Amino acid sequence: MFEVEKRLEARGVEMGGILEAAMALYVPHGLSSSDAEGMIAAKIHKAFQDPNISSLLIGAMLLEDELCRKRRDSEIADDPVFLLSDEILGMAIAEYIGGTCARFEFTRYDQKKPGILSRLGPFLDDAVAGLIAGCTSRFYSECL
Repeated sequence: MFEVEKRLEARGVEMGGILEAAMALYVPHGLSSSDAEGMIAAKIHKAFQDPNISSLLIGAMLLEDELCRKRRDSEIADDPVFLLSDEILGMAIAEYIGGTCARFEFTRYDQKKPGILSRLGPFLDDAVAGLIAGCTSRFYSECL
């Protein structure tokens, strides 16, 4: 939907990096990591087809472009503590996909910032963390 996967790839956010970050905090639920990775990948691909998730991810990309990349010496490029809209965006994506439990999963990914999340800007790191958290939380719920 809206070519969101291609847009992310153009910014260096490829499926391999998303899955690596997702699996860095994987909690075994009776499945091997490789089986779980395939199922989580399928959930992420499905999420990319949802217009609401896609539009929020594109919103994060546009905000990052407009407020960080295009502005020399941007006051929010280093993700200051007073910037909350990035967190809200990430939590919205997580909760939309995985419900209330995904908010706690989002916090784990937001605090640890595994893999590619540590290299992204303030909006995109939280949006992708929300995508991962929503999909992994939903996966965990379905495993129970």
